Amino acid sequence: MLGYVLRRLAGAIPTIFVIVTIAFFMIRLAPGGPFDLERPIDPLIMQNINAAFHLDQPLWRQYLLYLGNLAQGEFGPSFTRRDFSVGELFRLGLPVSATLGALALLLALLVGGTLGVIAALKQNRGADYAVVGIATFGITIPNFVVAPVLSLLFGVWLGILPAGGWGEPRHLVLPVITLALPQIAIIARMTRGATIEALRANHVRTARAYGLPARTVVITHALRAAILPVVSYLGPAAAALLTGSVVVETIFGIPGIGRYFVLGALARDYTLVMGTVVVIALFVVAFNLLVDIAYALIDPRVRFDR
Repeated sequence: MLGYVLRRLAGAIPTIFVIVTIAFFMIRLAPGGPFDLERPIDPLIMQNINAAFHLDQPLWRQYLLYLGNLAQGEFGPSFTRRDFSVGELFRLGLPVSATLGALALLLALLVGGTLGVIAALKQNRGADYAVVGIATFGITIPNFVVAPVLSLLFGVWLGILPAGGWGEPRHLVLPVITLALPQIAIIARMTRGATIEALRANHVRTARAYGLPARTVVITHALRAAILPVVSYLGPAAAALLTGSVVVETIFGIPGIGRYFVLGALARDYTLVMGTVVVIALFVVAFNLLVDIAYALIDPRVRFDR
């Protein structure tokens, strides 16, 4: 397994390199710059600022300098938050986003998986139709609609939960629910379809023919096969959730890296945007690797030596 992991990590390096290259040049194609203000700056001051951040050098040289710093684990200074480097901002914001995303993923797995199994066991009945309808509704309603509605309902009108902010456990409730709702809907639909297919498999029919209890047949035999599509989906879903949601963190005023990405993009903070892209890419690679390992542990037909 160690050899497989090393091969995957080696194969991920070119992918991350391509992502970094594309992001580096795309952010610089946008009009404006990190130090373009409404009030003009003295040309000599602007020249000194550009020299301090190497913005006066050719683009290809800026790119090589950034790659060199990145190879040493340095994301560079933030252009807009002068007292912090990008690495320091991530040390502050990443635990916040990770906490929010981990709780949302756990909630989505528990609720979505349970609803999917119930719908599969009650196929073509009222419970099945209700789960499918709720899941369809959850997928179609975007976060930027759900977040303000929940904030207005529970934070402003009812006043039972804070409408925004960070620092107390109750600040987690509305953002976690907002993040989890689309994932609950997706996981419920995937679990339902996979469980229905698994219940019709030959080995499950054989287990029933031997007179095994229905609970044993479902949990031991059907769910083990039904969980595989969900495990495959968890890689990108976990990376997206654990690095925070741009919309959710912005609406609820949460100091995570998703909000940093929005502020950095609006202010043309090149290093902050690039650092966010790199962190998300690393999370995607890491979680996809973990999903592959978990997939092989669940399904014995998968081998690492292929």
